[in-house]
Amino acid sequence: MNTLLQDWKTPFGIAPFDKVADEDFAPALEDALKAHTAEIDAIASNPEPADFANTVEALETAGHLLDQVLGVFFTVAGADSTPTREALQRDFSPKLSAHFSEISSNKALFERINAVWETRNTLDLTDEQARVLMLTHRGFVRSGSALTGAQEARMKEIKGKLAVLGTQFTQNLLADERSWFMKLSEADLEGLPEFVVDAARAAGEEKDAGGPVVTLSRSIITPFLQFSPRRDLREAAFKAWEARGANGAETDNRAIAAETLHLRKERAALLGYDSFADYKLETEMAKTPDAVRELLMQVWEPASAQANADAEVLQQMMRDDGVNAELAPWDWRYYAEKRRAAEHDLDEATLKPYFQLDRMIEASFSCANRLFGLEFKPLDVPLYHADCRAWEVTRDGAHVAVFIGDYFARGSKRSGAWCSAMRSQAKFPEVQTPVVINVCNFAKGDPALLSYDDARTLFHEFGHALHQMLSNVTYESISGTSVARDFVELPSQLYEHWLEVPEVLGEFATHAKTGEAMPKELLDKVLGAATFDMGFQTVEYVASALVDLAFHEGEPPTDVMEKQRAVLESIGMPSAITMRHATPQFAHVFSGDGYSSGYYSYMWSEVMDADAFEAFEEAGGAFDPERARALEQNILSTGGSRDAAELYVAFRGRLPGVEALLKGRGLIAA
Repeated sequence: MNTLLQDWKTPFGIAPFDKVADEDFAPALEDALKAHTAEIDAIASNPEPADFANTVEALETAGHLLDQVLGVFFTVAGADSTPTREALQRDFSPKLSAHFSEISSNKALFERINAVWETRNTLDLTDEQARVLMLTHRGFVRSGSALTGAQEARMKEIKGKLAVLGTQFTQNLLADERSWFMKLSEADLEGLPEFVVDAARAAGEEKDAGGPVVTLSRSIITPFLQFSPRRDLREAAFKAWEARGANGAETDNRAIAAETLHLRKERAALLGYDSFADYKLETEMAKTPDAVRELLMQVWEPASAQANADAEVLQQMMRDDGVNAELAPWDWRYYAEKRRAAEHDLDEATLKPYFQLDRMIEASFSCANRLFGLEFKPLDVPLYHADCRAWEVTRDGAHVAVFIGDYFARGSKRSGAWCSAMRSQAKFPEVQTPVVINVCNFAKGDPALLSYDDARTLFHEFGHALHQMLSNVTYESISGTSVARDFVELPSQLYEHWLEVPEVLGEFATHAKTGEAMPKELLDKVLGAATFDMGFQTVEYVASALVDLAFHEGEPPTDVMEKQRAVLESIGMPSAITMRHATPQFAHVFSGDGYSSGYYSYMWSEVMDADAFEAFEEAGGAFDPERARALEQNILSTGGSRDAAELYVAFRGRLPGVEALLKGRGLIAA
């Protein structure tokens, strides 16, 4: 029998990765789709009058087998891709889209859901049940369940095409990142810190290049741009980084992005919305495009002013070096790093040995223990790649979750960092504990060393993991990170603050060779430089968010690059800074609907996370037990069981303003 379709008799029900072969996925998916269809048909054709139990709760229990199969497949497809798995993903995308379109267009099923909705005030539902009913009904309506005839058929076509385009966009980007590398001679390594040289040599071994290389992995190209004194090599590397998805060959993503935007506009119009942004934002905290733009522009003005002032300083540094050229994007990181070393007596090469990967993992676990009483015990179980590690998470001796970490960059892994749940927490129809994965792209080493930004990424993704692991709701559909998109980043961005707590760095930032704790003088410099170059970081992010928003308002552009150019020109984008994610690489927006019209959500959440950490500081400090309990009870454990704004007010007593964010980024005086 196919392993993917069995009940797994493994520790805590972890997927038996060592017993799953690629050839298992296609037949398992077919069987799981059939099983789910049968479950849906049984609900839709139930002769009993529709009620919450036989309709809404029945939907909650349907699709378990499909979730099991897809949980394994999408884990390996994203983090350990192969040509076979990429081909399977291209095949699966339209099948899955068609399957879920059939469910959303099942008239008998929607009639039952609508009947329960219409009688909701007579059903004596719990608050959580009422929330699940509302979300279920709203989800079906927004999926087009009320459409008929030609409109219904067209909606199915659009969903299917969008699924195919999203998969192709992601695979094109991965192909470009995987195929390009630049060989470095021994002379090209001069001036690079030891950790960059080690990463380049390791990358060369992986590529079988016969020597060190620069790849398009962010963990390698970013420090190369920071430290290489060779402007010509920096330019070549940066231009290759910027050209991902825009090389004019079969992996070019520009036409895919344009078609995606047109289809999204049509999809929203079928549902009666003026734009895709109006459709998408209706269910978020922001609600409207105008509210999003207002927030972003409140941040853009001081950020761009700071970036322009910084650019003048860096330009003068270039002239002092005898470089008679305009400051370019491949110059910014190099001269910013030199400026940081000069102004803060702090450079990455000195700092990085104190940020060992293993010690930072310990730090993230220790903070979770002090805040929430969680304990982490290593698990010896087969996983999908040798780089992965697993831990059992317990509290007061009781099992809470399984946590898996996959930390190192490799050619088979898409770029970026993410958190996913192979199994989400639930209590219905039976208790189900989560299996949560953090995937990152750090450079390998012996030991593996992180930049300060890498360490923040590790804490960020672990914040998402805590949201999954501490979930304590009845129904899986509202479990963990199943919340509004502009609320989901709150726990992750809030958890980053604990990396900056002096006592955390004092304990866990120990030198890779000597084992000594970071000296207080260096610790003070690290914390003092926390907002260094924040104009650059804020501008590259906000510019991306504004382009995303503009793409999804009004008429979609035919030429996405011209639209991108026009938006950046209209806001006065500094010439030496580029978007954090240029359109052909903007996987957040074009690999699926997740962050489309929603890339702003990191900033929306940051308004809350800055304010939320102030709540700890105003109380007993970073580890104040009362604030920690309030955070877990009102946010981390509640999932989507209540409205996001209501949850935040329950924790903080009010909604926040943008001032805490601007102060935290050093863009206005504290």
